[in-house]
Amino acid sequence: MPTQYSASSIEPAEGRASSTTRELTEAAVDEVWRPQMYHQTFDGADATEIVGEDGQQLRICCSDALCCGTFGELLQGQLPIGSLPRDSHFLVTMPIALFARAHFMPVAGTQSVTVCPSHKVKAKQLAENLVIALGASGGILLLQSELPEGKGLASSSADLVATARSIACCFKRRVRTSLIEKLMAEIEPSDGVMYPGVVAYQQRACNLLSFIGQMPPLAIVGIDEGGTVDTVDYDQRRGETSATHRAEYHELLHRARIAIPRGDTATIGKIATASARLHQERAPKKHLNSMLKASEATDALGVIVAHSGTMIGILLDRMAADFPLKLRSVLAHVSPFDNSANIYLTMTG
Repeated sequence: MPTQYSASSIEPAEGRASSTTRELTEAAVDEVWRPQMYHQTFDGADATEIVGEDGQQLRICCSDALCCGTFGELLQGQLPIGSLPRDSHFLVTMPIALFARAHFMPVAGTQSVTVCPSHKVKAKQLAENLVIALGASGGILLLQSELPEGKGLASSSADLVATARSIACCFKRRVRTSLIEKLMAEIEPSDGVMYPGVVAYQQRACNLLSFIGQMPPLAIVGIDEGGTVDTVDYDQRRGETSATHRAEYHELLHRARIAIPRGDTATIGKIATASARLHQERAPKKHLNSMLKASEATDALGVIVAHSGTMIGILLDRMAADFPLKLRSVLAHVSPFDNSANIYLTMTG
């Protein structure tokens, strides 16, 4: 079993930088996360500073980089007024083993970036801002993704993080995560996928609240209700949450911070289900009741949704002895209203 870590409070990263840095660095040492995290540093220093690797002179090469997506959110809502600085909106990530891939090729004499496919304008914006911050040349950015767009799987955030990692790798630099967040905050709310494992995150402020741990091995039988959701548009349209619901979200976050390090899959499923129910009045899922019934009928862990997306899924414990049987049963219960379900696997330590 991998070593797991938990933060002791819901403080912003800058209030507990040394502890968070240590936990994240230790988490990133795991072989699952190491290739993705190598060109990021985790500390509370000034976001504008970029540290050259080992103090060496800038060197150029072409490099690939990855960033995983997240199946919606384990939990998303608002905390009680005054409990967080800046903004009370938060989420808890659910990393899955689907990736965005970026490949950056520098072109001397330019600071512009040509991106392919050309509609990835957010990645273009981040890339051009990052090469300016680095004092490096622009170039050509190639993006590929296993994450469908507009569905709530963090496709855009994964593109941006993979882009930043590819450029950092290309120029043999270590770029502070706080800089990546700063550049992302100028573009759109972020899903927190620049961090290893499961984190509590302020998506609007692009600010880490706490590192929670590693998600145990779960499977998600997911369906797509169709259409797309624009993250920026959704974030601007949604209103405020009631004080009663804010208190519920605070309690759910507290439970998540205990359950995830313990690998308590039953509680993880209950938290996801509670968040899905709470969010139904804000962004209704037409198949939520059907998925809840299917989950209950098959004794699954619960239901998870993309709060600002079109995906909804049923959670299963991959390590349970009856997992193959339950998986077949869930697929059979879902097929009457959606016969194109996909299976997603969580990223674990």
